[in-house]
Amino acid sequence: MYVEAVNLTKKYANFYALRNLNLRVEGSKCIGYLGPNGAGKTTTLKLFTNLLRPTSGDAIINGYDVKREPKKALGDVGALIETPNFYPYLTPMEILSIVCEIRGVPKKDIKESLKKVRLYEWRDKKVGKFSKGMLQRLSLASAMVTNPSILILDEPTTGMDPQGMKEIREIIKELKKEGILIFMSSHLLPEVTYVCDEVAMINRGRLILYDSIDNIGKEFSSQSVVVEFLSPVKDIREIEKIDNIRAVTGISSYKLRISFSGGAEKQYEILSTLIKQGYKVISFQSESLALEEAYVKLIGGDNNE
Repeated sequence: MYVEAVNLTKKYANFYALRNLNLRVEGSKCIGYLGPNGAGKTTTLKLFTNLLRPTSGDAIINGYDVKREPKKALGDVGALIETPNFYPYLTPMEILSIVCEIRGVPKKDIKESLKKVRLYEWRDKKVGKFSKGMLQRLSLASAMVTNPSILILDEPTTGMDPQGMKEIREIIKELKKEGILIFMSSHLLPEVTYVCDEVAMINRGRLILYDSIDNIGKEFSSQSVVVEFLSPVKDIREIEKIDNIRAVTGISSYKLRISFSGGAEKQYEILSTLIKQGYKVISFQSESLALEEAYVKLIGGDNNE
């Protein structure tokens, strides 16, 4: 299973929302589609779901051109593009039943879909009083109820509170275990780092990066870590003497920022030395996300709006 853009272009008058995009994502994994507002993320996903027609180029899903053979291309795809509106007087069971009728699939998996998004106990309640998070989970259930092998999600946690965002992230992580391909746009870097295996980064309608999270971590990882201790650190000068440490800054008596030279191997050596010297380390992590480093380096303050 795969989703592929071949010279995919969308132009409005003299403005290119998307310009000659070439990208192929495939396999059982989650791909994060990143970029600033106006970069072309939603345009791409609308082209893949036949909500927009390309100016030129092709959007292909599992070998079928979305524009020429939409039924075949989208037959095994579930999609959440922006936030759909539901009739407030309908229940989740009724809404998913309508989705199944429209898609021409059996209704046998409606209850299971609601269980996956943790809405089963509200299956017979009218959605007019649902919270933003509950409606977004219902939207995700509507994309899943046909048991697709490919999910296309456009910023699935947009506008949600932290609890709702966490719930959606956990659901997506669970879906990954089912062996499906998830292509998810987002502008939230921690979210993408948490749930995605690979990242495609776009800016001004052009692809500027496509790689695995692991490779991005190796290339763009920050040479600074924040270390938290069980007991207060009395004298940071002793820590400054450790090999490869360039500087130590106190964040609090229990937490230090350590800048160092070298890569992951040097981080390991520094941590091992701290423990050998009797420091009780309870957390040791990069101060900033490697994905954030990549984003800042490749896009920086560029504003598309």
